[in-house]
Amino acid sequence: MNRSIKNQLINNPEYQQAKRLILELIEREKDSLNAPQKADPHKKESYELLILRIKELRGMGLYYPYLGSGRGNGLFVELADGSCKYDLICGIGVHFFGHAHPEIISSCFDAATSDTVMQGNLQQNVDSVELMQQIAKAAKMQHVFLSTSGAMANENALKIIFQKKFPAHRIIAFEGCFAGRTLALSQVTDKPQFREGLPETVAVDYIPFYDPQHPEESTKTCLHVLNEHLKRHPKEYAVLFLELVQGERGFYSGSKAFFQAIINCAKAHGLAVIADEVQTFARTEELFAFHHFELEGIDLVTIGKIAQLGATLWNDEFNPKQGLLSQTFTASTSSIHASQWIFDALMQGNFYGKNGKNAKLHAAFMHRLEKLKPHIQGPFGIGSMIAFTPFNGEKAVAEKCAHKLFDNGVISFIAGSNPTRIRFLLPAGIMNLSDVDPIMDIVEKTIMEMRS
Repeated sequence: MNRSIKNQLINNPEYQQAKRLILELIEREKDSLNAPQKADPHKKESYELLILRIKELRGMGLYYPYLGSGRGNGLFVELADGSCKYDLICGIGVHFFGHAHPEIISSCFDAATSDTVMQGNLQQNVDSVELMQQIAKAAKMQHVFLSTSGAMANENALKIIFQKKFPAHRIIAFEGCFAGRTLALSQVTDKPQFREGLPETVAVDYIPFYDPQHPEESTKTCLHVLNEHLKRHPKEYAVLFLELVQGERGFYSGSKAFFQAIINCAKAHGLAVIADEVQTFARTEELFAFHHFELEGIDLVTIGKIAQLGATLWNDEFNPKQGLLSQTFTASTSSIHASQWIFDALMQGNFYGKNGKNAKLHAAFMHRLEKLKPHIQGPFGIGSMIAFTPFNGEKAVAEKCAHKLFDNGVISFIAGSNPTRIRFLLPAGIMNLSDVDPIMDIVEKTIMEMRS
C-alpha cells in the first residue's frame, strides 16, 4: 500500500512524542498488576451494587461477578472491586495478546486519529484494504469480507453457499458443534436449549464426531450416517459445516484422515465445505487449523475472536452476486488497526510448528494437569486450547470448580455437558513457560480444596 495516500498525522513527530508519553504513563501505571490479589474491602459495597445494576439492565445475571476496571497487564486483569486475576479465558478467546499490550494500544491510538469510528460497506478506509490483503495471503485464499463478529462471518458464509447451491438448502454439521447464536446459527449449533422457542430457519442434520479412542470405527460410523442423510434427502444438501475443534463442547479435536474422508464424501455429492475457524484461528500449530490438518477441498473459511473482527474467506468459484453481502458496519477502525498489528505479530512470531509457542505451552499445561489425576479426567485440547474434567464431570461440580478458580485468582470457563469440562483459552501471545507453574499451583490448590 502506498503510505503517501494514508493519514499522515500518525507520522507527525509531535503526535509520535505525545503517544510515546502516554504509552510510558500506561506502562508505569499497570506495573502494579503482576500477581493475583484479593478485592479491596472498601470497594465491596459499591461493587456489589454495580453487579446488581447490570443484572437489572441485562434482565439476567452475570456468570461471574466480573466488571473490569479497565486496567490490565498481560496475563492479569483488574476488576472494579480492586481484585487482580490471571485471565485464562480472555473474552472466550479474544485477547490472545493479553491485557493492555503496548503495541495494540498504540495501534488504537493511530485509529483514533481517523475520521470515523466505524468502517462499513460504503465507507472503508485504505487500512481495510491492507488488512484484507494480510488475511487473504495468510489463508491462501482470494477473497475476504470483513464483519463485526465471528457469527456474522458464519452467516455470510452460509448465504454465499446457499446462493451458489440453490435450490439445495440443507446443512450437515457435527453433533456437539457450536456455530453461533443468531437465528440461523442457533439451528446449526447442536444445543437444543439455545433455540428453545425459536422458529426453524434452516434444516440441519448431524453426523457423529471423531472418537480418538476408535479412529477407524468412528470414521466409518460418521460416513455411514452421512450417507444415510444424503440418501434420505437427495440433492437437498448445500453445505458441510466443519468445526475442526469443538470448542464449546470441551476441545474435542478430529484428525486429518477423519476430516478428509468426510470432506471427500461431501464433495462427491456436490456439497460445499465451510471451515469454521472462529475459535481455532491462531491456536493450533498453524495459523489456520485447516492448514494444521492439511485439508483439501475447503471452500470457505471463517475467522473471528483473536482477529478482533470477523472475516469470511473464499475463492473465485464462490463469488456471490452483487448485493448478497452488505453491512453498515464491517468493523471499527480501532479493530482494523489492532488486527493489522496482530496479523503481523502472528506471522512473524514463533507460535507455530512442533516447536512453536502454542505447542510448548500446550505440553507444559498437559504435564502439570497429568499430575492431578485421579482428581481430574483428561487433560484435553490442542495448541493453546486446554481443558480438563474435574472429578466426575457433573455440571454442578464443574461450575463450582470454575467459580472457586475465579475466587482463587484464575479465570476459566466451562464447556460441554455429560461431562462438563473446565477450559482455558491461553493468551499465548503474551504468556511464557515460566507462567505455567504459578497458574497451575492455583489450579492444583483449587482441586485439592474441592476434594476436601
